[in-house]
Amino acid sequence: MRRIFPIAVLAVLAIRTAPAQAPALVWGPAPAIFPAGAKMAVLQGDPGKEALFTVRLDLPAGYTIAPHTHPTDEGITVIQGTFLLGMGDKLDAAHATKLPAGGFATIDANMHHYAIAQGHTIVQVHSMGPFVLEYVNPADDPTRKTKAGEGARR
Repeated sequence: MRRIFPIAVLAVLAIRTAPAQAPALVWGPAPAIFPAGAKMAVLQGDPGKEALFTVRLDLPAGYTIAPHTHPTDEGITVIQGTFLLGMGDKLDAAHATKLPAGGFATIDANMHHYAIAQGHTIVQVHSMGPFVLEYVNPADDPTRKTKAGEGARR
């Protein structure tokens, strides 16, 4: 029995210290519901399905997401940069919480909130799908702006 225990401990230590071989992230444009300029990579799951998903958003300096809601709770982890996160119906950087790299926040379902990237920022978002983003002010929805612009050109 004494011989098995040290071997088992070494095996566990070897598993815990083995370097992780994470696949490279595949970045692409964020869905059209986001303002232009953001990139997104899916780490886990499918945001379009009714299951847990995790994505990363790569946001340029000054990027804003107008006040909006989601029907499910949302967890946000700041990977790089500074993310300003505010609650309410009006975008107001002065009243937003500043989350530096490593910062974490949870936003309850249906809570009105907004975000601002202070410098180049990458955030990780996890939630239950399907992913839905509804703007408090429908005029802020980039997909409506595109549709309105297409209609005006016809």
